[in-house]
Amino acid sequence: MMLEGKVAIVTGAGGGIGREIALAMALAGAKVVVNDIGASLTGEGATSATPGQQTVAIIEQRGGTAVANTDSVAEWPAAQRIVQTAMDSFGRVDIVVNNAGILRDQIFHKMSPEEWLAVVNVHLNGAFFVSRAAAEHYRRQGSGAYVHMTSTSGLIGNFGQANYSAAKLGVAALSKSIALDMQRFGVRSNCIAPFAWSRMTSSIPAETPEQKARVARLQQMTPDKNAPLAVFLASDAAKDVTGQIFAARHNELFLFSQPRPIRSVHKEGGWTPESVAEIALPAFRAQFQPLDRSGDVFSWDPV
Repeated sequence: MMLEGKVAIVTGAGGGIGREIALAMALAGAKVVVNDIGASLTGEGATSATPGQQTVAIIEQRGGTAVANTDSVAEWPAAQRIVQTAMDSFGRVDIVVNNAGILRDQIFHKMSPEEWLAVVNVHLNGAFFVSRAAAEHYRRQGSGAYVHMTSTSGLIGNFGQANYSAAKLGVAALSKSIALDMQRFGVRSNCIAPFAWSRMTSSIPAETPEQKARVARLQQMTPDKNAPLAVFLASDAAKDVTGQIFAARHNELFLFSQPRPIRSVHKEGGWTPESVAEIALPAFRAQFQPLDRSGDVFSWDPV
């Protein structure tokens, strides 16, 4: 019971990865606020309390304790209500899992401002809003854990996801900033880049043989494979782990590097555009990063 006595908020917990994390945290002893607005994959159209209520029902059937919440993470007052639900229901909050997300994929030169803002608002602003709403409680009690869902689409790259990629790389930077700012209060912040076949990945094209092969690999990676890492990062067993980026891929776990200088050149008297081209460019070129996508880097079959 690694989370015995703790209270967790899991956003986007009406299905997929979020539901599996909520279930696993409840089994590990946590009381859980199951947040989900019950919207479509794009975040458009009618909303429903049913997905979140179904997750709560499963938790209760297994002997756990949970309450549902249908507020949107993308609005500051609503995010405050999500955290207040934990306080009103269970008297405290110890864990925030920022998992809620939508997709509006579009090739960059066709992406509309609305498509950009909708995705950034949920993923990046939502992660900030819910985390910020919990921060004062964490500070007062001298403890707390954040687990944010980032993505290899942001960490590495992908086609047609400028909005999603930018938001997810922003989440990684947000997590590091939280880790730095709140370490003195006993608060930890880490990221997971999850691999799973879920509603969030069901829109991946599967037309060419290469695309079909990639989807087949993803379908082997069930959402529950991400839950053990999330439970660990939320637990006291990870009390010394903060500011890190992990990934869970079927039965594999990864620790990601973070950007650091890899090559430097110096020129007495400074640089001109011409000397940059003549001296710096040849020195740097061997260390240039390729235009990889997530599927290029993680190209082997899951084991």
